[in-house]
Order: sequence, then structure tokens, then C-alpha cells
Amino acid sequence: MTKAAGPSRRSERSRVAILRAALELCREQGFGGVTIEKIAARAGVGKPTIYRWWSSKHAVILDAFMEHIATELSFPETGDHLEDLRGWLHSVARVLAESSMGPLIAGVVGAAQYDPALAAEFHQRVYLPTRQTTIARIRRIQDEGRLPDLSPDTLADLITGPIWFRLLVAGDPPGPDYVDTVLAAVASQRFPASAGGEALQ
Repeated sequence: MTKAAGPSRRSERSRVAILRAALELCREQGFGGVTIEKIAARAGVGKPTIYRWWSSKHAVILDAFMEHIATELSFPETGDHLEDLRGWLHSVARVLAESSMGPLIAGVVGAAQYDPALAAEFHQRVYLPTRQTTIARIRRIQDEGRLPDLSPDTLADLITGPIWFRLLVAGDPPGPDYVDTVLAAVASQRFPASAGGEALQ
């Protein structure tokens, strides 16, 4: 006789099914076409099960997005801070170049321009943690004299901005060679002492 799964196991199975369903629906229908009802139907759960863990479809989709890319976008720690930054940027470019993830990320960013709730979730859970980690790494590289003496906040814009421009505006996610070119160009420049704004605290 097969022993029935306990509540915690059933809950985890439902959680995984919900996150998988949210990602699948985003890929198939775009962010705007996804609803809690569709996620529940695809995952084989009731809407109350979803609302027990998440307040909105935004929260579900961001959880699904973050869980899917968490291991791929973690900062390496080898002791060579510049190479760690390069490796992280390569992983960002690799994720953006995926046929399923690039359009999904672009769709979430685009939808956030018209959806204050999604914008707030994305800012707090995706942008700020990534930005703070990037700036902390840039400061370490500056301490080693391997990046210009410029506001770390501005350097983060110069290094990561072109990657997002290529995805969101040009529709052409960059590859590792492009990332290396941007990083080398920024690292080789000498800027006026007054250039840049205040660093992110």
C-alpha cells in the first residue's frame, strides 16, 4: 500500500506546479495574457491555494522568474573581482539570449512601465538586490585600481546599461564578446573628477 504524501510534501508539489505553470503561460501568452485563473488551471490547483502564498499574479511570476534564474545569475566568488564581474555579466547575457527567457524578461520590464504593483515588486526584488551587489563588486574593483575613479552608481549604468539596451530596444541580446568589449571600454577610460552622480548607498 502506497503511503499518502504528507501536507508539506503536497504543498511543495503544488508550489512547484504553480511556478512552472506561471513561467509556461508567460512564454506562451506574454505577461499580459496570464491570470491567476489560468495559472491555477494549468497547475491543477484552486485559486485559494495560490492566494495562500501570493498576493497577486505579479508576485507569482516574479517568484517563478527569480527561482528559474537564481543559480544562473549568482555572483561568483573567485577572489578576482573583475573576472567575477565579467563572469556574472556573461551569465546575464546568456540568460537574456535564451529564446524563452529573453522575451519573458523584456515583457515583464515592459509591463512594469504601466503596472505600478509590478514595478514596485520588480524594483524591490530584482533591481535593488542586483544593483547593490553590482555596486559592491565595482567598489572592490576600484579599490584595486582596475576601474576608473568614478561614481560606482554611474559605472554600473555604463557597464550594464548597454546590455539592457540591446535586449529592450534593439531586440538583439548581447553575447559574451559584446560584454567583454563594453567592460574593456569602461575600464580603459579616464573620466573627469566631476563626472557621474552620487553613488547608491
